[in-house]
Amino acid sequence: MTRLLLCLSLTCALALPLRAADPCVSGTPVGKRPGPYSFLVATGPQRGQQTCYICEQHEGNKPAVVVFARTTSDPLGKLIAKLDSEALGKKDSGCKVWMTLLADKADLDTLAKWAQKQGVKSAPVGVYEDEDGPPSYKLHKDADVTVLLFVKQKVVANFAFREGELDDKAIESVLKAMPPLFEGKQAERTAPVPQP
Repeated sequence: MTRLLLCLSLTCALALPLRAADPCVSGTPVGKRPGPYSFLVATGPQRGQQTCYICEQHEGNKPAVVVFARTTSDPLGKLIAKLDSEALGKKDSGCKVWMTLLADKADLDTLAKWAQKQGVKSAPVGVYEDEDGPPSYKLHKDADVTVLLFVKQKVVANFAFREGELDDKAIESVLKAMPPLFEGKQAERTAPVPQP
């Protein structure tokens, strides 16, 4: 009996690290069309308004990067600022980057101050008042940050990061997926989560 308990304990102990190393899968899958959703914008000219940027981007088959986050952090701010800079550098493409914080209640002032502190220039940030996010997106509860890149109404790259996984290497992997958006290529991929 003691051996059986010892074996079960070891099996459980070994299985936990393996499970944590599995890539987190969250959001609209590659190849699928991201659905419309509205969120309360905290920054820019639409501050305080419910807005659907998905609708705007689909209308002209324009590229976009959507970031869903459950918490704000410096690495998240760095990601948004870099994505924003990339999109601004390719203004002619019509690319839009925005971030949607998932929260029970919107605190627009705090979110706007965070975005300003992070150096986010034009990418709108706002709040979807439901921690689960828009139902059609099926955002995984373990995903602290989910990034979807789409063009021509189709997701071409999907990244999901658990809390603490969004580091410089992860940010770089997201940025490397941006050029196909501007070239109009459909280079579909789901990126693995970088291992610590």
